[in-house]
Amino acid sequence: MRGFDELVGEAESADLTGWGFGWLEGRATEERPPWRYSRLLADRLAVAESALDLDTGGGEVLAEAPVLPKRMAVTEEWPPNVARAREVLGPRGVEVVETTLGEPLPFADGSFELVTSRHPVRPDWAEIRRVLAPSGHYLAQHVGPASAFELIEFFLGPLPRERKGRDPRREVAQAEAVGLTVTELRTCRCRMEYFDVGAVVWILRKCVWWVPDFSVDRYRDRLSELDRLIRQRGSFVAHSSRHLVQARRADGG
Repeated sequence: MRGFDELVGEAESADLTGWGFGWLEGRATEERPPWRYSRLLADRLAVAESALDLDTGGGEVLAEAPVLPKRMAVTEEWPPNVARAREVLGPRGVEVVETTLGEPLPFADGSFELVTSRHPVRPDWAEIRRVLAPSGHYLAQHVGPASAFELIEFFLGPLPRERKGRDPRREVAQAEAVGLTVTELRTCRCRMEYFDVGAVVWILRKCVWWVPDFSVDRYRDRLSELDRLIRQRGSFVAHSSRHLVQARRADGG
């Protein structure tokens, strides 16, 4: 394995644009949920007349779908991802809309028969219901509680309160409180392995909410310790947490 400084330096200078994780190929692995979200998404998009994908990133997941609805729109907040999504999805006629967290979606009531999202930042259930057409459906894969916390707590220490966030049962209650009926909820935890310290630096730069104050200089001592552990054990193991949510607009109006 290459030296600490070389691995870290390479990860510090790597591009983070978009929402792909190809840079980690051969350096980290993550098991996928058993329900195969990309396939479910493609199947639903193929029969929908209109759909909205929330927090689309650079459009990478949606781009895998071979068939898109006649009206297809996506939202994204981070400007570099907005630009990437327009490059990826624009040629297919997709409407790419830049949004701001916490503000209403810029679409009329009942605009879409299908709303989707893979790893939404913070699902706004009232807005999701509002833009859904009568009898419309929501399909999404959410990040669950204590996801990657073995890695996060390696840097930040124990976070007992934060471990309780993103509770799928609480999300179901929030969705149903605004007039959605949750028709399916599935959960899983998936093994993650990081095979060099550079992979960890890259993922912490990418997922900035994991360790919000992360920088190599600030956490150099912990990174050095992590590098030592990986060389000794072969990898650093953590677990992602995911849940599949399917819901429909409960009333007809």
